[in-house]
Order: sequence, then C-alpha cells, then structure tokens
Amino acid sequence: MAVEVATAMDEGRHLLVQAGTGTGKSLGYLVPAVHHAVHSGERVIVSTATLALQRQIMTRDLPLVAETLGPHLPREPRIALLKGWHNYACLHKLAGGYPPDDAGTLFSMPTSEGPTEPIPTDGSAPSGRDSAAGLGAQVVRLREWSEETTTGDRDDLVPGVSDRAWRQVSVTALECLGQRCPLIEECFPERARGLARESDVVVTNHAMLGIAATGSPNVLPEHAVVVADEAHELADRVTAAATAELSVASVEHAARQARRHGGIATTDLDTAVADLGTVLAGLPAERFPDGLPEAARLVVASVRDAARSVLSALKPEGGSGAGPGTDGGGQPSSGLKMASSSMLSVFDVAERMAAEPTGHDVLWCSRGADGALGAGMSTLHAAPLGVAGLMRSNLWEERTAILTSATLSLGESFTPVARSVGIEQRAVDDDGEAGKGDAAGKRDAATWRGVDVGSPFDYPRQGILYIARSLPAPGPQGASDAQLDEMAGLIEAAGGRTLGLFSSRRAAERAAEELRGRLDVPILCQGDDQLPTLVRRFAEDEATCLFGTLSLWQGVDVPGPSCSLVLIDRIPFPRPDDPVRSARARSIESTGGNGFMQVAATHAALLLAQGAGRLVRSTTDRGVVAVLDPRLVTARYGQFLVKTLPDFWRTTDPAVARAALTRLAALG
Repeated sequence: MAVEVATAMDEGRHLLVQAGTGTGKSLGYLVPAVHHAVHSGERVIVSTATLALQRQIMTRDLPLVAETLGPHLPREPRIALLKGWHNYACLHKLAGGYPPDDAGTLFSMPTSEGPTEPIPTDGSAPSGRDSAAGLGAQVVRLREWSEETTTGDRDDLVPGVSDRAWRQVSVTALECLGQRCPLIEECFPERARGLARESDVVVTNHAMLGIAATGSPNVLPEHAVVVADEAHELADRVTAAATAELSVASVEHAARQARRHGGIATTDLDTAVADLGTVLAGLPAERFPDGLPEAARLVVASVRDAARSVLSALKPEGGSGAGPGTDGGGQPSSGLKMASSSMLSVFDVAERMAAEPTGHDVLWCSRGADGALGAGMSTLHAAPLGVAGLMRSNLWEERTAILTSATLSLGESFTPVARSVGIEQRAVDDDGEAGKGDAAGKRDAATWRGVDVGSPFDYPRQGILYIARSLPAPGPQGASDAQLDEMAGLIEAAGGRTLGLFSSRRAAERAAEELRGRLDVPILCQGDDQLPTLVRRFAEDEATCLFGTLSLWQGVDVPGPSCSLVLIDRIPFPRPDDPVRSARARSIESTGGNGFMQVAATHAALLLAQGAGRLVRSTTDRGVVAVLDPRLVTARYGQFLVKTLPDFWRTTDPAVARAALTRLAALG
C-alpha cells in the first residue's frame, strides 16, 4: 500500500486503495505522505470521518512515523490538526465581547422557537443537562478551562459539555471578527490555522472537506494532495455539508438578531415568516420531486426578498464615524456580525429553495418527532442530488486524491465509489497505462487506479459468520423477543465480550435494558458516557458488552479477547423515507439502472463490511460475527451483501456459533 500511495503522489494520479480492517492502513499512507511532503514541499491533507481515527492519527500514528522517518529526512516533519471554527473556544466571546445569541438562551429552558439540538452521535450526554443551573455550571467550567487550555479545542475538554453550553463560548467562521478582533493574537482557531499553513501534513475531517467542496474559500491551507481515510463515507459527508434547512425558528432567530444588534426594523420579514409558518403547517412531511409546491415557493421567495432588504440595512455606514451596529469606528460590532451571519444564511437558503427547479437539488419537508425539541414543527430541506461535480471542481482539481477504506470495492469494482466522489473518468489498467485517448501526464485526464492490497488475516480460520436463518425477518419496532433470546444465548456463551451493533439508538437501548435483566455481565450502551470512555471500559474488562449504533460500526479498534462476538441486529439499509437516497434511486431507475442495488444495497454493504470488520483486528483474534437477519441468506440481494464481508467460515446453525464462543471463552 505504501508503494502504491507513494507512486500515486509522485505521478499526480488519483488512487483508490482498499485494505482490510485492522491492517494498519493509516501507516500505509502516512509514511509516504510525510516523506512526500517534506521532500517535495507539497502539503498533504489527511482527512478522517471519525474523531476516534483522527485522535489515533494525531496521538499515536503520526508521532511514530515522524520519529521513525526523522533521521532519514532532510528536516523534521511539521504536523498540525485543523477543525472547523466552532470547534474552538472564542476568547473574545468568553471575555464578553459578543452578546448572547438570544435573550434568555443561557438561563431559560429551550422552547420550540429556539434552534433544536441534535441527538449527539459521539456518545456525549444528551441535552438533559440544559437546565438553567446545568447550563450555568457548564459555562463557568468552560471559563475556567479556557484559562488552562493551550488549544481551545472542544475535544480536549473531558468530560464534555452540551451543544447549547458550547455555543455560549464559540462562534462560526462567519461570526468571527477576524483581524478586527482585539484578541486576534491569542485566538485559538487562528493559531490552529497558522500552524496548518506552516505544516507539511495537516490532519482534518470529512466535514471540513465537505465545506471546501461546497466552494467556501480558504477552508484548508494550500495543498497538493488529499488523503481521505474512511473514504466510503466521504460522499455522504459532502452531501451533509451541502444540505440547507429553512424553518420558522431559523428565520425568527435571524430577525431577532437584526433587531437587537442592528437596530433594524424587520416588519416585512416578520410578515413573511408568519406566512411561512402557515404554509409549513399544511405541508406534508415528504419529498417534492418537482420542486416546492407553488404556495411554499412563493412564501419562501417572500422570505428571501425580505431577508435581502434586512441584509442591506445591516451593512454598517462607511467612513470613520460610528453608525448603527458599529463599534464607534465604522467597523461592524460583534453583535452585527452575528446578525449579518444569521440573515445571510436565511437569504442564501431561501434563494436556493425558491429558484426554479433544475433537478440538481432534492427538496423535502420534515416534521419534528414527538417528545423532542421542536416536536411537530416543520422544516424545509435542500440537498444536492449528487456531489461528484462539486468534489471534482473544488477538491480534486489540480490535486491528487488518495482514497482508502476497508470497503471501496463493490462487486469487485472500484468504479461505483470513484464515480460517486467525482474522480471516475477513465481508470488506469493494471500495467499503469491510461486507457486509450487519455492525455498522459495531464491532471485534467483524471486518471485513477484502484487496488486491493488485501489483508494479512486468515479470516476463514480466525472468524465465523453466523447468519440467523431461523429467526423471523426484523420488524420496524426494534429487537423482537426471538432476537433477544438469540442475543442472550450468544452473549452467555461468549461470557460477555460482545460488541452489539444496532440499526437505531432505540434498538440498542431496548436490547441493553432487556438483556441487563437476563444476563450476569456488564452491558454498556452508547449514551451512558462519552464514547471513548465506553470503548476503553469495554476493552479493559473482558466480561463487558458494549451496545450502540453508527458511531460503533466503524473506527472502534479493540483487539484481543474483549471483542469475541460482534452482534449485528439487522441489515443496515437506509430508511425507506430517506429523501436524498430515495431521489438518487429514482434518478438511477429513470435511466434504466437498479436504484435499490446501487443506493440502498450499496449503503448496507458498506456498513455491514465495516461492522463485521470490528471482530478481527490482529493475527491472534478469534470470534464470531452474528447477523440476526435471515434476509442475508434468503433474499436475492443477500449474496451481494455477503461478498463485501470478510471471508469468514459460514454457518446458519446457532449451536455451532454458541459452541465456538464457549470454547473461546474457556481459553480465556
């Protein structure tokens, strides 16, 4: 792998390289990345999908590579970590330089008018801490921490705080005062960006690549090479970054900011948002394949026009004198920057949604779930139908892409993934020659190579794939009694030592609750604590089980007997009402393709392979992957899914799986 990566970097040719889970592929690209960056002077960006891998690269892998290669390089390699602006504490905001986002935000409970906080996916505690006392205590703690930290990085704060508390001490890039900030010399995000501009290798995440792909300038320092690990997730992360939302709450929030910090009357916008609320209340929660219904499009256009007028009024008066919303010297105040940022976001989103439909965007309406903040409130969404063009233009142009994952080849072909991320134009043959008609050596030919470097693991001898053929197909309500019985028998045979991968948070929580009453082993569940803490406890105690959802399907590296059983509750198909994937499937079908196989089955195959890959992490690991979904062997698409999994020895007999686990448990 290292040879392939080094060759691709030297020749400026895109590379898709598949390497089995747990095989050390991070070293396979970091060694040539450091070598290339130092010798060529071309900066390399390394991007990951998960915080766990980002942390591993920065704290373990890159220091090891730098130390080992150091004596063989002309100088010591320089390394930096770079995240989005809001991941860092803002010292100016902590010092009182920014007004509160909204009156009462800190010391009152959230209401349906305020922006909702998503359920954390990183294992942090949910927003139950957002009581007045809880928020106040967290902000006090953040102030104390800000005086001690050298990075201001939220991930360095352990234990963490809620999103609403963090919002009190952070700003977005648009809200930042930039060079006009009185604390610019001490600014944490500016310091991180300064280090990145001076570094050879910069480690970031797919969210940052997503922002860069949407065309935002100066998100990343100048670079010649991008290495994307966990690249099977890249297209989804770019899609998420390019997805926009519009709701009554977001428009009202922007209007309040304009009135409070800009002294601007928002009469027209207030009328427009009231009309928006009326229209949204009558819209069905569904996708709109032909663009927004006419009534919705007209009211969104009125929001756009009113927001444009407010934006014009928010511009500070020129010259040296003070004006509305300025700091007394003609420069925008912190409050005005916040107001302008919020209003610009509303204008941009409304303009995009009110435009004549081109087929390039997927538009839909969603409604807040019962029992959550914003329950019953409707939101409009717009997402790109495809992101290949964005990625080709804004990420890969004049740069080399190195994409790696354990799951890049589907049906023994790299072309589907290459096409989805915008590098597929013409593949390079095995002998390295470009296909006929390519202009050799020219980047605009976008030549690329796909290679599977395999795995050192002996999967048929190290693992068993047990498919529970005798169970009924999973229903929509989470684990059935039959599934719970099967889980209990397998976990008991394994003596704990189980990583449970579930298709939803609700399913994981229900299974954990039910099995805690049946089994005499500790069962941790995602959300009980921060995810790194849960994984550490799981690894340290062989009897412990850990249940969770998507964050655990990939990036969890627990070699040894602590993970002898990987339970997968069902084939992880996307939800049938997922508007973006549904639209992509329909688009494929309209051109004669198989939308289900290219979208839903492909999504499931990638996740299944990632989940099954949690079992064997070293040459001495042994265990069982148990898929409690009979469709893997009974449905026509099952064989396609199985082909993406490691080549484990297979059985559908539960007695065989339990006996193997019992023998492993006896060996200790």
